[in-house]
Amino acid sequence: MCISAGFALFVLQLSIMAYNIEKFIDEALAEDIVDYNGVIPTGDHSSLACIPGSQQGKAKLLCKADGILAGVELAELVCKRVDSNMRLEILLKDGATIKKGDIAFYLYGEVKDILRAERLLLNFMQRMSGIATHTAKFVSAVEGTGARILDTRKTTPNLRYFEKWAVRIGGGHNHRYGLYDMIMLKDNHIDFCGGIEKAILTVKQYQQQNNLNLPVEVETRNLKDVEEALRVGNITRIMFDNFTPQLMKQAVQLVNKRYETEASGGITHDTVRSYAETGVDFISVGALTHSSASLDLSLKAY
Repeated sequence: MCISAGFALFVLQLSIMAYNIEKFIDEALAEDIVDYNGVIPTGDHSSLACIPGSQQGKAKLLCKADGILAGVELAELVCKRVDSNMRLEILLKDGATIKKGDIAFYLYGEVKDILRAERLLLNFMQRMSGIATHTAKFVSAVEGTGARILDTRKTTPNLRYFEKWAVRIGGGHNHRYGLYDMIMLKDNHIDFCGGIEKAILTVKQYQQQNNLNLPVEVETRNLKDVEEALRVGNITRIMFDNFTPQLMKQAVQLVNKRYETEASGGITHDTVRSYAETGVDFISVGALTHSSASLDLSLKAY
């Protein structure tokens, strides 16, 4: 029941954010046409100066590197916000495995509109495709173990929705969206509260007083912490923070499937398989969003 409640809140947040995407796109487009000194919309002078009237054109989204494509649906939304008459002929969808030289889609519309949409859709797609590609590598590395790759809240401010969307496209799973859809007792919470037992019991009381039923995750730093969390109970998931694979295997056996388990802390593509083979349920990797390199894509006149 706790997981369902948390997931319901997460889905609600995604729905609300979906309604706000158009506003976000409008604000992002405005960065290119507003003179912030005078705070007046002025326009794309490069295009206005050399592109005649309503000249029609066609462009192609060219993939210049191998990876996983992400952001096609968002690119279509960007184009529609620029001009509802713009049209995409989509050849490759989100989640497609791409090779250098592939064409993801063709874009039709007024040339000035294509040029106005170009940078924003590329910024989104390059960032999202980079995250999806990075995520897919981690997912592939743990294939067959049953472990699921999670993102974290280590995202770019105001871009969390899009970055977590890219993680899903890459085959990963989303951890909590914000501070409201899961209670996560990390080391600082535990230390400030006076220990694991006191933190968990205080959270239980808080949930009862506020009629909440959120999932509760507690961070542990050693086997003694794990034993204390198991003794106190009233939790959903136990996180093993900065455990070695050998120690994590002991911790997973200690939990013995009574609660969900999660590995976290400095796990790389080279080490993730060894953690997955311990039997842990989830592996959270902040690098999916904070350290992914953008994938090289380009929009070219065709």
